Amino acid sequence: MFLAREASKTNALRSQAFYDAYLKGRVVDIGAGADPVVPDAEIFDQHQGDANHILDYLKPEQYDTVHSSHCLEHMHDSRQALKDWWALVKPGGYMITVVPHEDLYEQFHWPSIFNHDHKATFRLGGADSWSPVSIDILAASEALPGAKIIEHRLYDEHYDYDLLFPKGQTPKNHRKFWNRQISSVARRLSNPKLRKKLFLYQLSRGYPIDQTAKSNALAQIEIVVQKVA
Repeated sequence: MFLAREASKTNALRSQAFYDAYLKGRVVDIGAGADPVVPDAEIFDQHQGDANHILDYLKPEQYDTVHSSHCLEHMHDSRQALKDWWALVKPGGYMITVVPHEDLYEQFHWPSIFNHDHKATFRLGGADSWSPVSIDILAASEALPGAKIIEHRLYDEHYDYDLLFPKGQTPKNHRKFWNRQISSVARRLSNPKLRKKLFLYQLSRGYPIDQTAKSNALAQIEIVVQKVA
């Protein structure tokens, strides 16, 4: 699964000050798989239990930091899951949530083109969205009891906006054999201009491009919230 290393891609862009401020003490990483945010983080994934009902497994207010990367969008009720994960944070502690940006990843289409297990999309502010299941992650985080927003940002490093699927068009099935073959060739090209030409050709034929899978591009939101003591 391509998103399995998204935490490492994000970590490479975080400063040491970020780690010193938010990732010290007891850390639980929800949905980390084999890619925890810090080496000593406690991993909570499918082998440990159901993150939809995390309070059945973990006690409230036990962690200095609760971290999740590309997990919240898989929850059956993302808003409730966010509240339950927040309950795990000690007073004075932090919750760091990373989710796909709905415009950049879902590319104005629902259900999700690239991940059929997504159950919600996320935006960073704004009252309106094209998505029928959109959640404003900033507003949802601000609404948590005792929440103080510390920082938030859009990660779109290496994302090529020229390769966004045109809004209003119906995408073809990008998993068709010949399209997957072209994608495979494009990934192996060392010349970025030739690679982009192939991607643009696919796009012109009606096939959307998942840049997070085909390059080191990011298309996500990060928000850091502190639980006021």
